[in-house]
Amino acid sequence: MVLSNLFDFNTPTDRKGTWCTQWDYVQDRFGIANLVPFTISDMDFKIAPCIEEALHRRITHGVLGYSRWQNEEYLDAIKYWYSSQFNAKIDTNMIVYGPSVIYMVAKLINLWSQQNDSIVVHTPAYDAFYKTIIGNKRKIESCPLIKRDNSWYCDMNYLETLLAKKEVKILLLCNPHNPTGKVWSKQELEIIAALCEKYHVNVISDEIHMDMVWKGSHNPWCEYGKNSWAVLSSASKSFNIPALTGAYGLIQCEKTRENYLNQIKACDGVSSPAVLSLVATIAAYKEGQIWLHELKNYLYNNLDFVAKQLNHAFPQLDYAIPDSTYLAWIDLRKLNIDDIKLQENLIHEQGVAIMPGYTYGPEGNQFLRLNIGCPRSKVETGVNAIINAIKALQ
Repeated sequence: MVLSNLFDFNTPTDRKGTWCTQWDYVQDRFGIANLVPFTISDMDFKIAPCIEEALHRRITHGVLGYSRWQNEEYLDAIKYWYSSQFNAKIDTNMIVYGPSVIYMVAKLINLWSQQNDSIVVHTPAYDAFYKTIIGNKRKIESCPLIKRDNSWYCDMNYLETLLAKKEVKILLLCNPHNPTGKVWSKQELEIIAALCEKYHVNVISDEIHMDMVWKGSHNPWCEYGKNSWAVLSSASKSFNIPALTGAYGLIQCEKTRENYLNQIKACDGVSSPAVLSLVATIAAYKEGQIWLHELKNYLYNNLDFVAKQLNHAFPQLDYAIPDSTYLAWIDLRKLNIDDIKLQENLIHEQGVAIMPGYTYGPEGNQFLRLNIGCPRSKVETGVNAIINAIKALQ
């Protein structure tokens, strides 16, 4: 086992009794309480010391009144992160704030389309995408990703046929992609940008997994977008602070920015940010690089462990570490395992909750999504459960 040299990611932290979605409310989705969960994509690790110290200083100040996100420290922290991590220059005038990425997706869907318009999504897709699109009375145009030689590809010709439809107004891009872990290449993004410009399709790029790339590098859409676009992200995924709420976006069109800010303030009453989210984001982006580097080493070794264990037990799987995210997207199609029976065994016999692939659309059938953002001992529990469940069904 490879341990962090500077930080302890190996000692479990008991999250039960903390109103934790993943641990305390696992019964909501899986029907049984007290399962060991590998579900919602937050991590079981404590926050970086620099964030804890910054939050402590703010709490010690003692006043938690209304605040503004349009302050120099917050905007500069985001600008610094894009420059230091992705070598990307951003205009801080484009930055907007929101309580979450998916909330911001919903707002932009309403600004850029009408009811019954269509939105293109690469599938399998993050389940909240389906819910948000359908909940806002829009239609989904599915562009299935194709797996070849343990990599995922987009059929650009098929994508063009979708974007060319007059009812298609938005491409909702997941960059990097959840759940497959696909990292979009520069060439792919250039092609997509040209197609969206050609057919006047606006782009919303959800880049919340941007810091968790194992192969290649993350390419922010702001470097490629040509027509109206928005890049949405947050420090919440990388630094495990989603409970603080808070996200940000880059919106290219000034009119859209104005309309968006008017919507959240005048219509939704979201005028003051969660100040502790601002504090945590600034600390993360200005002081958290070493912690994140060590975390990524630990996560990668977890993914490597999963691959070795699964391939030892079932060589025909030829499972490979995803290109990004701490979500192992496990293709079981070669084993021809029944999804429902597998879930029944995992839940009732193995005592674990692991997301079935069909949660992310029909293209996810016979896949599992295993969250490895946790100490190695828990990862071992999850992998052993998968192996035992599969063997029980063979």
